[in-house]
Amino acid sequence: MPLRSGKWFSIAILLVTEIAVMSLWFTSAAILPEMVREGDISSTRLALMSSGVQAGFVIGALAIAWTGVADRFDPRWVVSMCGVAGALANAGLLVAPLGGDLAITLRILTGALMAGVYPVGMKIAVGWGLKDRGLLVGLLVGALTVGSAMPHLASFFGGADWRLTVIVTSLVAGGGALLVMLAGLGPHHARAVAFDPRAISAAWTNRRIRLAYLGYFGHMWELYAMWAWVGAAAAVSYRSELGADEAVSLAKLTAFLAIALGGLACVVAGMVADRIGKAEVTIIAMVVSGLAAIATALTFGGPVWLTFVLIIIWGIAVIPDSAQFSALVADASPPELAGSLLTLQTALGFTLTIATVQIAPALAATVGWPIVLAMLAIGPAFGVAAMMRLRTEQRPD
Repeated sequence: MPLRSGKWFSIAILLVTEIAVMSLWFTSAAILPEMVREGDISSTRLALMSSGVQAGFVIGALAIAWTGVADRFDPRWVVSMCGVAGALANAGLLVAPLGGDLAITLRILTGALMAGVYPVGMKIAVGWGLKDRGLLVGLLVGALTVGSAMPHLASFFGGADWRLTVIVTSLVAGGGALLVMLAGLGPHHARAVAFDPRAISAAWTNRRIRLAYLGYFGHMWELYAMWAWVGAAAAVSYRSELGADEAVSLAKLTAFLAIALGGLACVVAGMVADRIGKAEVTIIAMVVSGLAAIATALTFGGPVWLTFVLIIIWGIAVIPDSAQFSALVADASPPELAGSLLTLQTALGFTLTIATVQIAPALAATVGWPIVLAMLAIGPAFGVAAMMRLRTEQRPD
């Protein structure tokens, strides 16, 4: 296979692969209502089915960084093999006891394998450009987002048959993982830096990197908890006016649209960030997402159309800043530590999501979803404060 195929052909193939394989991430979240109806699953185990993916991703990302797997082998092979293995792990839910230890282990394994798809796919993408890397990164994050939304769409069309959703997402992911072998490697493809322990001190002593990290943590506090549980929360809200089955069905569609439209916004944000500034884009996105979270909480249980619209706005605003945090860290990092600092950023951010994804449903069972949704706005508020300080650091004297 030649080293390089056409740039946009290769990027298009990579995006299709990312959309297909990343659909495995929220498969369990999309089918949890049907699984609960079929089996007696505690709220703790329900949360573990989702937070386990986050934990697995952290483990996988650190393992790949430490071992240099993406450098020692063709990254297309890494993406393809991890994607196929992830599809098989996802299919294992068909035979695992509902909410049991095996099911949770399979979700952790799926998350670990996703670390061989998304970050490694990012490496392939940035190898195709320098001046347009903001757009390339935005496209890839958009693909991740659309892929994350796909299980909700599959579940919406699959109705109460959660096994059909698992089968469809597994087949789509496996096929997409094989497709990446058609992509080429760009002229700027290079070895990624293996994790360097010096990055730990640099992340604290370099003020610009530290502020970018803090902004990213505020973003991650909100993002995956929203993605994982917005369908469940919407279903509860919709029941004020709709029957149980109709509420669940509309909630699945709501979750799909909210997440998928956010993916499209990533592309726009990537282009805008190169014009007005990366920090500025993160601030705008977090202000809108935080206000949308609060508005959704305040109108929870009210008119269905209003909750639907607010969740869609929230979904559009909650993700476009994601790629820009990574770009800000890369911009502020010493070249020899950039790879390690990005790895550390991702690992710490996803570690935070383990807690928020795990706690959200348990807390909702105690105090209700409105309070939980409002609490998610704490993250964006914290992130905006950090990014405002970063903007001051970036201003010329």
